[in-house]
Amino acid sequence: MPRGRKSSGRMASQGFPNPIDVHVGARIRQRRTLLGMSQEKLGEAIGLTFQQVQKYERGANRVGSSRLFDLARVLDVPVSYFFEDMSAGTASKSPSRLRGLAEPKPEPFEPDPLAKRETLELVRAYYRIADPAVRKRVFELTKALGRTVRKRRSS
Repeated sequence: MPRGRKSSGRMASQGFPNPIDVHVGARIRQRRTLLGMSQEKLGEAIGLTFQQVQKYERGANRVGSSRLFDLARVLDVPVSYFFEDMSAGTASKSPSRLRGLAEPKPEPFEPDPLAKRETLELVRAYYRIADPAVRKRVFELTKALGRTVRKRRSS
């Protein structure tokens, strides 16, 4: 790296995006999907193409502060939402902590079950059940089925 130039925190030499950018992108995708919004609609709302939204969601492009502010407004969440549930391992990869240190091997990727499309669609469908009594019965049924599967695995 040329003298006087600061590291961006990206792991460009290895071709990996910074894990913090990946986390923020996953939170963008999670909220967008939970709202039932397409990448195209989100892009239109903040003046981007769906391809640019895609790059943000993958962590391939870093989200600047003004863009993060716009995303929070459109997705109706506080800016802090994008950093919630970040693991200590991911937080330790911030550019200020990486500067001057040897790069560790990337951690194996373990997808967050809350970020899966199936989970988000299930939550959206659940909240579309208008009758609270029916919704509670579906909830209790799901919990009972989960206990049954857990008992079988431990046997």
